[in-house]
Amino acid sequence: MSGESHETIPQLELESVIGFNGRVPTGLNVHPDGEHLVYPLGCTIIIQALRNRKQEFLHGHTNNVSYVTVSRSGQYIASGQVTFMGFKADIIIWDYSKREIHARLTLHKAKVESLAFSPNDLYLVSLGGQDDGSVVVWNVAKGEAVCGSPASAPSAGNCLTVKFSNNNDAVFITAGNSTLRVWDLDLPNRKIHPTECQTGQLKRIVTCLEVSDDDSFFFCGTSSGDILTVNLKTKLLNSCAPQKKKFSLGVTALKTLKTGDMLVGSGDGVVSLCKGTPFNAIKKVQLVGGVTSISLRGQGHQFFTGSDAAQIYRFNYTDFKEELVGTCHNEAVHDISFPFGTSELFATCSKNDIRVWHTDTCKELLRITVPNMTCHAVEFMQDGKSIISAWNDGKIRVFTPESGKLIYAINNAHSMGVTAIAATSDCKKIISGGGEGQVRVWEIGKGFQRLIEAMKEHKSSVSCIKVKRNNTECVTASSDGTCIIWDLVRFVRNHMVLSNTLFRCVCYHTEEFQIITSGSDRKIGYWEVFDGSPIRELEGSLSGSINGMDISPDGTHFVTGGDDKLVKMWGYNEGEVTHVGIGHSGSITRIKVCPNARSIISISADGAILRWKYPLLS
Repeated sequence: MSGESHETIPQLELESVIGFNGRVPTGLNVHPDGEHLVYPLGCTIIIQALRNRKQEFLHGHTNNVSYVTVSRSGQYIASGQVTFMGFKADIIIWDYSKREIHARLTLHKAKVESLAFSPNDLYLVSLGGQDDGSVVVWNVAKGEAVCGSPASAPSAGNCLTVKFSNNNDAVFITAGNSTLRVWDLDLPNRKIHPTECQTGQLKRIVTCLEVSDDDSFFFCGTSSGDILTVNLKTKLLNSCAPQKKKFSLGVTALKTLKTGDMLVGSGDGVVSLCKGTPFNAIKKVQLVGGVTSISLRGQGHQFFTGSDAAQIYRFNYTDFKEELVGTCHNEAVHDISFPFGTSELFATCSKNDIRVWHTDTCKELLRITVPNMTCHAVEFMQDGKSIISAWNDGKIRVFTPESGKLIYAINNAHSMGVTAIAATSDCKKIISGGGEGQVRVWEIGKGFQRLIEAMKEHKSSVSCIKVKRNNTECVTASSDGTCIIWDLVRFVRNHMVLSNTLFRCVCYHTEEFQIITSGSDRKIGYWEVFDGSPIRELEGSLSGSINGMDISPDGTHFVTGGDDKLVKMWGYNEGEVTHVGIGHSGSITRIKVCPNARSIISISADGAILRWKYPLLS
């Protein structure tokens, strides 16, 4: 069944996405209609309405998007991607009104570094990455290349950014590591002619460009934390400022305002409003994560900034106060958990933090941060009084779900990091699995945590633990190719399931007489709990391992997700795919059906959280 084409299978409806790739330079754009944000996530581009937060998705790239820009009229969006060494990286020009591909441009190798539209949407100029090193001018209407050239002199470094002048369709600027050039487009001869800008003794790495409204000057933000002002007509350096108080960790984003002031974003997360050429900050705001994009709404009475911690902020120019409008994980998401019996909230965990989200609005309600540590698994206790979590430093940490305060931590729970965790329904025991393969049972009481038993059978890391409702047995899946059903009264092995695979996930059927397993061999196995005998095997996916699996509350269906980036819904008894969800751009790491069976939530290695509508099944 999994071999059939996905066109014939009904698709799951994608309700919302939590995610934003903040590491893309100038990735966050306000569309010129003033009503939408345009930003990348993995290989998708998201168009989000500012009023009601409704999202639309542009799918077309085969790998992560590396740059996004919107034309001045708002008619076109251009996006470039990265790809593997030796392959061509596509640029896609999207028709904004139709939400479809206008042209696909293929020339650059390995990566598209930067893109810029000419002021009247006639041309698009693109810059290849360091393995490509060329600059190409494209005709937007025809979708074909006009001409190209090496972006920088052989003696200079890589070009990093490109910008068109504001009033002339034939002049653009490229800049990068010790290179700064103004180019003139000679259309009749199909050539571009560069002019080197003389900066004298100054050697700088230019990370961002901004051109003044009247095209008299352009400004270059540098990794040294100063801004070069260059005359566009004479190509001579005018000034380099500020001399004393430079912008910490480099200038990463620049925007000129109609008032002549300048908005400067820096790598330490400060957004500054600067007056005049010395670029002395008159107002400053500290954000979380380095600023990667600043985009004006309308004339600049309001503007949005994106940071590399995947946060989106809104500012009003008058009061210059930040308002957090969007957050998400900026690393791979490892696990997801719902509280017992409620679908209103869910928790996810990643590197550095655990976050609790509101299911319907996708708002972040709580963030629990443990710096420089990775959380592998998270679970709500059934009484709802605590969140238990497994960390790569070998600790089990337990937090309150309202304030996120640490209640207690079990130190040295496992020698090679805690990789899986589960709790009994009476909230008196925690079962944890470690990177070394041990399964340990902890007794939890008021003011004490005690190790009851360590069960040593697995030879490799434990990837998933599920406990039976009556707390008498549990099943653990491991990457050594075994699933073990344990007796939690006598602390011995009841049965062992063997298969030539790295098990990633295991689930009890709702009535708990069967388990289903899956892993790196792409097979879904049904097994008898009574004696561990195999019942049947399904081909779960055509490519890549299956990492996440969950059974619907009524036990009639289950969902799977994995490295093929597809969410699949299966009939449990029929063993056939009923629905497919296409939308992830990274490997799916875990998937859950919410307890009231209204939605399916899947998480992925690119930091995205996707909510799908649970289909009405006859």
